[in-house]
Amino acid sequence: MRVYVPLTLSGLAEAYKTGELGAGPIVAYAVTPALREWYLSDDIEELEYAALNRAAVASLRLLAVDPGAVRRRVVVAVDVADRDAVGDPDRGLDPGALGEVRVSGAVPLAKAAAVHVDLVDAEGDVGAAVEALGAADHGDDDAQFVVDGAEDHELLWFATQEIPNLVGLGD
Repeated sequence: MRVYVPLTLSGLAEAYKTGELGAGPIVAYAVTPALREWYLSDDIEELEYAALNRAAVASLRLLAVDPGAVRRRVVVAVDVADRDAVGDPDRGLDPGALGEVRVSGAVPLAKAAAVHVDLVDAEGDVGAAVEALGAADHGDDDAQFVVDGAEDHELLWFATQEIPNLVGLGD
């Protein structure tokens, strides 16, 4: 199963140094039955894109708790065994949990298929979205508009071999 793990650039640097995304359980996003029902599509590429976007929003939340982090969203696409990625059945179609899974056990960075990262030019909009998250969570439509503005920036695809350059450890 392909899962999308939200991170920050500093989290990606740590994963690169340690060789794993974490010891688990790790919060990730995937094409779950609830996401399929919510999205109303059978196109797997569209569904995976929706899961990726859910992870990108989760990356914003990670940025919100790390004021020193570079304001760029990071999502790592990883292939794990289906049995290792489990959703919370009690949350059903809760909009905050659509596509959310917990990956048990350690997740080696070597299992990563790709990394998705904002370009530098997204930092302003991503930073504004991070600042607006709290108000958006409390129903402020203007703040939600700012948060949604981060989605105007497509996360770019990078090969795993490019991680050292992304986190400033390259030659």
